[in-house]
Amino acid sequence: MLTWRTNSRGSDVGLAKYDSGEIGHGKYDSGEIPRGYIPSLTHSQISGEIPGASPDHMMSPVGNIGRRGHQFPYVNHSPNPSREFSGSLGNVAWKERVDGWKMKDKGAIPMTNGTSIAPSEGRGVGDIDASTDYNMEDALLNDETRQPLSRKVPIPSSRINPYRMVIVLRLIVLCIFLHYRITNPVRNAYPLWLLSVICEIWFALSWILDQFPKWSPINRETYLDRLALRYDREGEPSQLAPVDIFVSTVDPMKEPPLVTANTVLSILAVDYPVDKVSCYVSDDGAAMLTFDALAETSEFARKWVPFCKKYNIEPRAPEWYFAQKIDYLKDKIQTSFVKDRRAMKREYEEFKVRINGLVAKAQKVPEEGWIMQDGTPWPGNNTRDHPGMIQVFLGHSGGLDAEGNELPRLVYVSREKRPGFQHHKKAGAMNALVRVSAVLTNGQYLLNLDCDHYINNSKALREAMCFLMDPNLGRSVCYVQFPQRFDGIDRNDRYANRNTVFFDINLRGLDGLQGPVYVGTGCVFNRTALYGYEPPIKKKKPVFFSSLCGGRKKTSKSKKKSSEKKSHKHADSSVPVFNLEDIEEGIEGSQFDDEKSLIMSQMSLEKRFGQSSVFVASTLMEYGGVPQSATPESLLKEAIHVISCGYEDKTDWGSEIGWIYGSVTEDILTGFKMHARGWRSIYCMPKRPAFKGSAPINLSDRLNQVLRWALGSIEILFSRHCPIWYGYGGRLKFLERFAYVNTTIYPLTSIPLLLYCILPAVCLLTGKFIIPEISNFASIWFILLFISIFATGILEMRWSGVGIDEWWRNEQFWVIGGISAHLFAVFQGLLKVLAGIDTSFTVTSKATDEEGDFAELYMFKWTTLLIPPTTILIINLVGVVAGISYAINSGYQSWGPLFGKLFFAFWVIVHLYPFLKGLMGRQNRTPTIVVVWAILLASIFSLLWVRIDPFTTRVTGPDIVKCGINC
Repeated sequence: MLTWRTNSRGSDVGLAKYDSGEIGHGKYDSGEIPRGYIPSLTHSQISGEIPGASPDHMMSPVGNIGRRGHQFPYVNHSPNPSREFSGSLGNVAWKERVDGWKMKDKGAIPMTNGTSIAPSEGRGVGDIDASTDYNMEDALLNDETRQPLSRKVPIPSSRINPYRMVIVLRLIVLCIFLHYRITNPVRNAYPLWLLSVICEIWFALSWILDQFPKWSPINRETYLDRLALRYDREGEPSQLAPVDIFVSTVDPMKEPPLVTANTVLSILAVDYPVDKVSCYVSDDGAAMLTFDALAETSEFARKWVPFCKKYNIEPRAPEWYFAQKIDYLKDKIQTSFVKDRRAMKREYEEFKVRINGLVAKAQKVPEEGWIMQDGTPWPGNNTRDHPGMIQVFLGHSGGLDAEGNELPRLVYVSREKRPGFQHHKKAGAMNALVRVSAVLTNGQYLLNLDCDHYINNSKALREAMCFLMDPNLGRSVCYVQFPQRFDGIDRNDRYANRNTVFFDINLRGLDGLQGPVYVGTGCVFNRTALYGYEPPIKKKKPVFFSSLCGGRKKTSKSKKKSSEKKSHKHADSSVPVFNLEDIEEGIEGSQFDDEKSLIMSQMSLEKRFGQSSVFVASTLMEYGGVPQSATPESLLKEAIHVISCGYEDKTDWGSEIGWIYGSVTEDILTGFKMHARGWRSIYCMPKRPAFKGSAPINLSDRLNQVLRWALGSIEILFSRHCPIWYGYGGRLKFLERFAYVNTTIYPLTSIPLLLYCILPAVCLLTGKFIIPEISNFASIWFILLFISIFATGILEMRWSGVGIDEWWRNEQFWVIGGISAHLFAVFQGLLKVLAGIDTSFTVTSKATDEEGDFAELYMFKWTTLLIPPTTILIINLVGVVAGISYAINSGYQSWGPLFGKLFFAFWVIVHLYPFLKGLMGRQNRTPTIVVVWAILLASIFSLLWVRIDPFTTRVTGPDIVKCGINC
């Protein structure tokens, strides 16, 4: 055990050595803990040290555990954890912030270490690079540092203009087609005609909502060399902004620890200053397996990280690096590379064996629960009732690799859970990470990743900084979204797991408007935007006519009145509620002559952000960082305090601040709130994919994933945050609202899609049709409609670079998912809204393909989601057989109307072909036999039902029913 000892100045720390012992997976190695160690707290005893903030980095350096062994997490055992601690550190930080505002009035920019820098000549005080003094004599280099860090690259007019023309023509043809359909009813099949017209109108509206947000797609380029010249020049301290990286996991049995470990290792080896990177792993299942695996990962990182940086390898997730089937010697010139690579591969294989041993041991939980090395039970034995836990494995000035270099911070976090509290699943866990990171490191930007999404491009953070740290663009950007790319998917991508159409077409179209939607992972956030603040508003130039009429600038009183009006305007729930500039303006105006006004202002913010003065102070640090006056005890206690289950009570967390609650797809809701406040987002698509993950290639798992997404959209549709009526007082662009409306109502398309897929079979079995006999002139509009549909898709593929096979797979799965997962999501959402019946979602399995190439693709797991597509497939096949049989029996005159019916039936069957192929996979013998016999029997029945003449006597279907077995 570690002992804590302080002298009168609180600076000396005495550390005892580890005792030899054994627990879980390894032994304690005796040795002293290096300086800079963030202590663990068990049973309210502090052990270790957090050093003060470093003036060089303007961040509080976080320590680590110096030797391998089973760590003891920082645990809160207080009887009332929600109100245990709120130290005086926040008051000090608050005063420092106020002093900074006062210095800003005098024309100086405050620094965390107490110094100030005058603003650069010709630049505004608020510019990001206003405090950077380049001291360059070379005019060319000076001009280069002032260049923008990114630029828009418009789509060539030769590609985008024909695309827009076809969209307009398709809209005109669609209107004429609908007009003809409505004005020409089918009298002998009126119900079928009415249903078809309603479905077609809904399809038209859905197409408009989906198509027009893609009107002005753009590409973007980044300039990493300019970023380095401005913020990260050699021989000088890096000025790049600090980034806190979040990794979320719940169940280590469905999210294998080895997958999470690879994600963490890729983060620790990222190409970014180590003192600017902090990795926080959220274990929302409080699993001891995850904790042990993270301890092993931190030890392996000491060898893996220097190897990656020495030889500049990609990707920096060892599992995927060693699995690459490429010439790994290409561009390698160091003679030691082959030897080091061979040794590192052996180290990684031993690491995998240790992780596999932990997983095997965790399969059987002891009756008394897991026991730690000191004999105390693991705090997370009861996953629904346990205290908050924090453990720092690696950290600044304490986490050193095998070559003696610093490693990024690595922090394990498991928030407190108690019965009777609403924990809000992933959104609640992410908000807990926001608060913990703000207390311990307070990085200016946040990157969130799923546990199976590793960093595939080590320069991904620098790519994002080209937008977020750009002086002109960065202040209005709420997040930078990267596309999702996946490993382990077969070349054909039978179930459209890559989702290329969405990531390469839809999101690029939105980037030309107000920015892409947030898709849940691979996103770098501006911390200020997550806190509910508005973006800075650009000052508009006075109108010439107004100046001629004697217009004058507003006085301070008029400013005060306008701010009062603005505060009344913010009372509307659909309008943003926080504005950092308003807060600063009010504080600067009052100058806080008395202590009472300072306390009152802080109390009002605590009502919004929670009862933590330390955290409230951190929210006002626009450029991040931890106050220099921070003490080890206050930081650790406050970190435990902000993850207590009652911390968010009576605050704006989840409603206006952080990840927004109310839907299982918290990502769409969170991004929508930011865009409604006026922020814009950026879509970054580097040549080498920034992140890669694993996708559920099995059909059943894929449908369950789509079901969860669709259910979240339905929840948003029936909530107060529905984009149809929410946020009209804000600054959300019109076409951006179109896109958000489409993301919430698309599951409703499943109902008309289901009806439209059944109609061909009904028409074939009844001999009726939804379209009357048309003239040659009317047939032209039908042909033009189909031509415009195909032309839109072809031109879309032309400007986006999406292949025709990917586009076609997306069309097929749109039908498969629409009549299965989306349909169930609609009914589950209605049950939840109307009857209050909540449905719990399951975590998507992230299994690796260890049994062979894409072995899981051919596995068949029956689920109720497969009932609708199976039924539709069978009745359409029966309808085709019945229609052809009827035409053969009736003669030549019946073949003309038959072709129209067969066209729609084959349209359904072709779209369901991947589903049929999945049913008849090589491992699906029993389901295949069942399906084949069902189709065969149904076909025989249909042959008997239609009018046939096998014995020179015509027999009708009703006669067969009456005759029964004698027939």
